[in-house]
Amino acid sequence: MTTKQVNKRLSKKVQSIQPSGIRRFFDLASSMDNIISLGVGEPDFVTPWNVREASISSMERGFTAYSANAGIIELREAISNYMTSRFSVDYDPESEILVTVGASEAIDVGMRAIVDEGDEVIVVEPSFVSYAPLVSMAGGVPVAVGTNIDTDFKVTAAQIEAAITDRTKAMMLCFPNNPTGSTMNQEELKEIAELAERHDLLVFSDEIYAELTYDEEHVAFSSLEGMKERTVIISGFSKAFAMTGWRLGFVCAPKDLLSAMLKIHQYSLMCAPTMAQYGALEALKTGMDDVYRMKQSYKQRRNYFVKSFSEIGLECHTPGGAFYAFPSIEKTGLTSEQFAEKLLLEERVAVVPGHVFGEGGEGHIRCSYATSMENLEQSVERIGRFLKQF
Repeated sequence: MTTKQVNKRLSKKVQSIQPSGIRRFFDLASSMDNIISLGVGEPDFVTPWNVREASISSMERGFTAYSANAGIIELREAISNYMTSRFSVDYDPESEILVTVGASEAIDVGMRAIVDEGDEVIVVEPSFVSYAPLVSMAGGVPVAVGTNIDTDFKVTAAQIEAAITDRTKAMMLCFPNNPTGSTMNQEELKEIAELAERHDLLVFSDEIYAELTYDEEHVAFSSLEGMKERTVIISGFSKAFAMTGWRLGFVCAPKDLLSAMLKIHQYSLMCAPTMAQYGALEALKTGMDDVYRMKQSYKQRRNYFVKSFSEIGLECHTPGGAFYAFPSIEKTGLTSEQFAEKLLLEERVAVVPGHVFGEGGEGHIRCSYATSMENLEQSVERIGRFLKQF
């Protein structure tokens, strides 16, 4: 057995963290021809023109300097109004909202603001690949709580409670979920809220896909009774507003937590790009019709994709939100890594192996339906042909 060599120039903590499992397949696919990619977690729509125009206009008017660390006040006020009108929870734009460089930065500064060395953070999995590494880089210990297809990848309060120790500081939730598309209703979330209060836990709720909820209304975790004071809402503009490359997110949190996060943000990022903030302001003012149009298109593709997977023999629950399907490939006898690599090499379809998303992900693949219907139809044909060998 060989021992991995330690590079004394690098921190042990960083060396202990594996690179993103998603990137390897993107890199491999980028070197191949005739690829249909179902791996990219971003909209296939271009940012609406009025949003782009507002950003261009801000530069033409000379708004190219640093903004306030927390973001331009007009945008924070718009976010406050948005949270009130859409999710019935009020946030003070002066002290409870921070504009970040993407939702990923919001998670990062949030973990660094609350975690001391050795603190445990429960991470409900399968989950976005950044959660556990960001807990670790903050000095914490990520504790996985796995879900599975039998419950449509929904977590229960009992599962979370079984993982709580005297070192548990917080839990990390994501609904609608990446990679499974699973959602949770108000009654299911209430049980988790009662648990959080009983054990005095903070709740990080990644709600970046809130607007892409198809079959029922999204419930903001902080809108539940007693939860605003212990909840950090993570959100942004990438998914619903088709603004991934703008790198603009936001966090809503109690004043003491927000103040600590702002302190880290001040020293590490200074502020989010000013021109991107003016684009986001326009998106909140006039962009909801575009969001609805894109949402309806995703829903149509979801329905087609799930039905088609069933027809070619892959079990797949119906995702309630986001833009991912997470079919089971267990019947092939391959691991998710083997399946994804073999599918890419033989049929030129790029998917993401489920194991990279943590506990409960093995035996599945993540397929994004944020691509054209033509691509979805061709990918189903290719995957169906691939499955005939098993």
